[in-house]
Amino acid sequence: MVDKLFWQDPYLTALKTKVAAVDDERVRLEETIFFAFSGGQESDAGTIAGHSVLSAEKEGLDIVYTLPAGHGLQAGSDVEIVIDWERRYRLMRLHFAAEMVLQLVYKLRPGIERIGAHISADKARVDFAHEGSIATLFPEIEREAAALSNASRPIVTAFTDEAAQRRYWEVAGFARMACGGTHPRTTAEIGVLKLKRKNTGKGKERIEISLAG
Repeated sequence: MVDKLFWQDPYLTALKTKVAAVDDERVRLEETIFFAFSGGQESDAGTIAGHSVLSAEKEGLDIVYTLPAGHGLQAGSDVEIVIDWERRYRLMRLHFAAEMVLQLVYKLRPGIERIGAHISADKARVDFAHEGSIATLFPEIEREAAALSNASRPIVTAFTDEAAQRRYWEVAGFARMACGGTHPRTTAEIGVLKLKRKNTGKGKERIEISLAG
């Protein structure tokens, strides 16, 4: 099982490690900083031993990376992982921005149901089962999100069950949520949010979240 160093330090952009196993184009590593799609958060982009990672997929508690054919790697090969930091950092910020918005919607509309979420490097979205325009909540969400960002509170992450690799984040005085994604160190790194409403069907409302900078 790969040691997921992106949880210990999500700011690492390069890592030297070894290949644990190879199955044609599918490669497993002993350690990794390369996040694989999970919980709606898209995978990182980058290279392993100079080869572009075509996909990163969770398999149980492991991660499998697909490389181009003819990569030549074998079990035991020394490799360096390099991730696209600009993409990673925007994913981290948008991920937590979406979770801030989610928690604020829960606060303002107790009992509302989240029915979907996705985080890309351009924007994030959270979908709700909701009648009527959810945009009526935007002024209060934006106000409270700005206050949280300005307060620069630490974002604490840790395991609730290390053997099962279940994790959470917590901001004291705000919220605690189960999550295995990557997060910034403080709420100040999120900055200013921009919210947009979409109606995706009867009784379905979407909040799209982007960053001002």
